[in-house]
Amino acid sequence: MGTTEAVGSPFDSGVCDRRVPDGQSAGPVMPRLLLGARLRALREEKGISRTDAGDVIRASRSKISRLEAGRHGCKPRDVADLLTHYGVTDEAERATLLALADEANTPAWWQYYGDVVPPWLQTYLGAEQAASLIRCFEVQRVPALLQTPAYARASIRLGHPDADAQEIERRVTLRMERRRVLHRNPPTQLWAVIDEAALRRPVGGLDTMRAQLRHLIEICRLPQVTVQIIPFHAGGYAAEGGPVTVLRLPGGQLPDVVCLEQLATALYPDKPADVERYWGVLNRLGLEAEPPEETPTILHRILQET
Repeated sequence: MGTTEAVGSPFDSGVCDRRVPDGQSAGPVMPRLLLGARLRALREEKGISRTDAGDVIRASRSKISRLEAGRHGCKPRDVADLLTHYGVTDEAERATLLALADEANTPAWWQYYGDVVPPWLQTYLGAEQAASLIRCFEVQRVPALLQTPAYARASIRLGHPDADAQEIERRVTLRMERRRVLHRNPPTQLWAVIDEAALRRPVGGLDTMRAQLRHLIEICRLPQVTVQIIPFHAGGYAAEGGPVTVLRLPGGQLPDVVCLEQLATALYPDKPADVERYWGVLNRLGLEAEPPEETPTILHRILQET
């Protein structure tokens, strides 16, 4: 499953759908990525180095690099100075890019949960909430977007043993809010491959795990959700190193986002060769796992044995 949306200019109306349910903002990630990609293209067209560009806005070369990678926002005044330096005189393009600069500094809905959202997770949430396609592989847990509240609560307690009840509930609420991407219009497409071990491990106890399995049986019937299971008898497989998530952003103009979540942080490999490598891993996992049509049967069997 490596299809992309129709290719068009990122500034064409309707190409980039950044909506999330209930009119909430998808956050600053998409505007930052779009703005950064365009600024990089303009700079390279003029043969200007990042160091020279940084001098224009009294910034370092590394700041220009982060700006072009969409990792943080930029003052509209600095964007205007860069556009002038790059020779952009078209008023429509300047206005569009300056509007993106404003959006890039707009708080996202999940910043309400800022006390439980570390910086590395903000990066992921921005991509997740804007994504048109999410592909993931999980070894130890059911993927976050497929969890029930009780399962999420038990899983979060394991990861945050010192958190009080209020913090746990805020983390659970945030995780449940994230699931809305699967039910918006149009919904995000989710393709998850899960190791059988994650489905056999009774996180939260037997009752919680049974409810989680029943939820998976129901949700994998949705056309926007594909779930595959790698059974024990499959032996070794392509991603034994840990969980992998790749997110595809709408519009066909931006690179895919790879996230490798770790204990207290995440890595985001962004070199094209690395992104391609992880797509290859997920494609191989899809071949090594049981086909999606077998998933309900496998889940029913595990449910009966749990």
